[in-house]
Amino acid sequence: MTLGGVRYDGGQYVRTEHERGITTLTLDSPANRNALSAALVAELAAALSACDPTPTTRAIVLTHTGSTFCAGADLKAPPDPAAFVALLRTIVEHPKPVVARVTGHVRAGGLGLLAACDISVAGPAATFAFTESRLGLAPAVISLPVLPRMDPRAAARYYLTGERFDAHEAARAGLITEAADDPNAALAPILSGLRRASPKGLTASKSLVTATILENFDRHAEALTALSASLFSSPDAHEGVTAFLERRDPAWVL
Repeated sequence: MTLGGVRYDGGQYVRTEHERGITTLTLDSPANRNALSAALVAELAAALSACDPTPTTRAIVLTHTGSTFCAGADLKAPPDPAAFVALLRTIVEHPKPVVARVTGHVRAGGLGLLAACDISVAGPAATFAFTESRLGLAPAVISLPVLPRMDPRAAARYYLTGERFDAHEAARAGLITEAADDPNAALAPILSGLRRASPKGLTASKSLVTATILENFDRHAEALTALSASLFSSPDAHEGVTAFLERRDPAWVL
């Protein structure tokens, strides 16, 4: 459908819009805070693939409805770890730049999506947390894009404690590109620059800045996928997830 020069395509969990060379993919599953269900992961992967051969798409913006960008894995219907790894790699090696626009909360696996993007801007309402350790899990597969970007000391603190931090700290730690009072205003010169670049120039330039991250995938994806699967099936994860769903502290809390 086209309205006011903007083309809209509706999916069940991911909405697609296209205007002036920018394709916007909006996570649109507010009922579970845009959690990474198997269905959402599959739909987002398909939407990204559909952008690949499109000559009118110069860049992709990944954003969200509601107050949460992504709550991490859907604990009631989590994606297969290998499928999630494939989605992260699709973002990193996509020939089009992928830009994240965040105006809400990001947790656990959602931080993997964010780190896989080439550029990311977050507003004052955004908060971030690696909550896996509190659930008997670990930020295993999301480490593939996160650790090459993030300050090691900051990663150690937030991986281990699960503390919440704001957009300014996320930018200082290298997890996002910029903390902005107005994300739309901050994105305007970025998107303008991407519109002025040649498609071939963008693809070649992106390949330079993502090479180290893709090497990380090549070396560690298989082991981290196996680790993630084993953690999800562990007794600690069962207790952690059950406690989370029952809104109580896990048995190990002192």
